[in-house]
Amino acid sequence: MSLSSPSSTPLPTAAGSTAVTGIHVFLKLLPLSLSVFIGFLTMGMQLPVLPLYLHESLGMSTWIVGLVIGAQFIVALLSRAWAGNFADSRGAKRAVVTGLLIIASSGLAYLASLPFVTTPATSVWILLAGRVLLAIGESLVVTGSLGWGIGLVGPQNAGKVMAWVGIAIYGAFALGAPIGVAVNVSWGFAGIAIGTVLIPFVALMTAISVTAVPATTNTRVPFYKVLSLVLVPGLGLALASTGFGMITGFIALLFAARDWGNSSLAFTAFGVAFIGARILFGHTPDKLGGARVALVSVIIEAIGLVLIWWADTTTIAYLGVALAGFGYSLAFPGFGVEAARRAPPQSRSVAMGAYVAFLDISLGIASPLAGVVAGHWGVNTVFLAAGVAVGLSVLVALRLLGKTSAGV
Repeated sequence: MSLSSPSSTPLPTAAGSTAVTGIHVFLKLLPLSLSVFIGFLTMGMQLPVLPLYLHESLGMSTWIVGLVIGAQFIVALLSRAWAGNFADSRGAKRAVVTGLLIIASSGLAYLASLPFVTTPATSVWILLAGRVLLAIGESLVVTGSLGWGIGLVGPQNAGKVMAWVGIAIYGAFALGAPIGVAVNVSWGFAGIAIGTVLIPFVALMTAISVTAVPATTNTRVPFYKVLSLVLVPGLGLALASTGFGMITGFIALLFAARDWGNSSLAFTAFGVAFIGARILFGHTPDKLGGARVALVSVIIEAIGLVLIWWADTTTIAYLGVALAGFGYSLAFPGFGVEAARRAPPQSRSVAMGAYVAFLDISLGIASPLAGVVAGHWGVNTVFLAAGVAVGLSVLVALRLLGKTSAGV
């Protein structure tokens, strides 16, 4: 099977339908987005709790914290090719359902780690197994939901699919973070583990009600071929995602180091800004062009990260987190639209998996490195380093903008 070039890739409408726009896109994507939202609440609950649990309860160093957090993204990266081909060949709905079940199983691993708290090394290894399962489940849910959404509303609405799935994911982070802190206060990490087991089954009931789309191919597409098509926008995503990685992995440690109280409101600020940007401007990548939107977005994100590094009060830190969330919100679909137009329609799930793989590459590498940086130069320094990395994605956006202007 050949892979067509970006300029020759058509943008057909959803199978069996006329053009799907506006409110119809929203209504078609709402149940799917709700399922993703509920499933990702499990991850949102862990964001402010797991780093502190590893660092304070188990006595792990910041490097180990970064390694455990980053392991999820490394495993997700390694599973993207399999997840994308699974969704394309066996159906995106089946991929999402399977992913939710695997996420629930990660909670069982968390529960299994609790009896070994007095032997922290053993507990961490079991937790790491849970993170591996979480990564595989997340890979299936994200890759499957993107391919499923595009199948429902058509590739011409790819930016809107990314926007609404992203709203679901980061809305879950925003709401899940304070819920996670409250659960942790009342029931400890055991409560987080139990929630991780049970919540995906609620999401499963919603996903089952959504109309399935046919599998798009019976042929396994070599992942490296699709990866090469989305290389440039993927690089932009990788650089832009370092900011997200540092906030999820280290903002809780920054708040603890500065004695600013719990960090749940920081995750909420990120999520609210992220969702607000998607609601207000989620249509702009499809309308104005992905590269143009990505360019503005990564500049805003970089400014926010530098503010977090510079912050000496929680107010400035919250402002920086909100700006970073606002900018990253539109960087993802901005670069993503550029990736989608380069991919053949018969491989939409594996193409989205290839694109999201660059996020995994970024977070899998950046989180452990940031742990080393934090250990040597202080936790706040990781946000300056992330600001520089995000600033480099401006160059990628400019390159894509130049190609778009040239009609490439």
